[in-house]
Amino acid sequence: MQKFEYASPTTKEQAVALLDKNWGETEVLAGGTDLISLMKDFIVTPKRVVNIKNIKGLDSVKAPRDGSARIGALATIDNLMEALAKNFPAVIEAANGISSPQIRNMGTVGGDLCQRPRCWYYRAGFGLLAKGENGESLIPNGDNRYHAIFGNEGPAYFVNPSSLAPAFIALGAKITIFGPGGEREVEAAKFFVTPKSATDREYDLKPNEIVTGISIPSALGVRNATYEVRQKESLDWPLAAASVAFSLDESKKVKSARIVLGHVAPIPWVSNEAAQFLAGKTISEGVAAEAAQIAVANAKPLSRNAYKVQLARVAVKRAILQAAG
Repeated sequence: MQKFEYASPTTKEQAVALLDKNWGETEVLAGGTDLISLMKDFIVTPKRVVNIKNIKGLDSVKAPRDGSARIGALATIDNLMEALAKNFPAVIEAANGISSPQIRNMGTVGGDLCQRPRCWYYRAGFGLLAKGENGESLIPNGDNRYHAIFGNEGPAYFVNPSSLAPAFIALGAKITIFGPGGEREVEAAKFFVTPKSATDREYDLKPNEIVTGISIPSALGVRNATYEVRQKESLDWPLAAASVAFSLDESKKVKSARIVLGHVAPIPWVSNEAAQFLAGKTISEGVAAEAAQIAVANAKPLSRNAYKVQLARVAVKRAILQAAG
């Protein structure tokens, strides 16, 4: 591991003042379950690491009686599961997918949202966009079994690795960010971005900003669920996932819905078409299957990952049925 300065501020203001204006010069340390691995493999080589774990108030999870939630970025996955068991099954089911007790105990909610891609080209040192010596991406004609089937026109082909992001987006969450200019809030659906160059990051965050919290509006009466398809039950990232949230009218028909696919694109993939199809429908197995087909209709698999289209379809269908009870 390359030598680095270590700072442990106790306030948000101190933390952002210690961060550089350029990516790569400094890195934020929370749970450390991703950053330490990246540093050991020399994928990132910061000159300074800023530990934010001593900033008070960023580790709480509040779920008032109105059905909303306020989650501190430093809350661990275990904290999250304990506090949100009632109204947010989509979040709990996503968190349950993080099957390692050690990571649930150390990993933070903010860290899950800001973790770097699990693409093996990136992790092997080929850069965020995995370009070869000729400047062309290695992925379209390489081993792309676990890469994107949506949003993969280039230059990014990796999939967003966050377990919690699809559920937060489906539930209409907002992410609070703090920087030198103060606090700002961004919709979870707009927080994730597809990088255009190897020096970009995969989220709407400046190098000298930190995520401080996530707020979820009231989920009272909102049916929601997450369904993941994975290769093994032990610690692993899903091959495809889907989070859904919808409310029903008095006749048990869908009033409005959100459907978000995970691990299939460089960003969590929102299917407005499938959500619009559900509106006005009574949930049944046939309706869920048709919505799932619509959700994957525009998929463009690469040379070795067409199987993920079927997995994504299954995830959407089962998430809808699970939310409907």
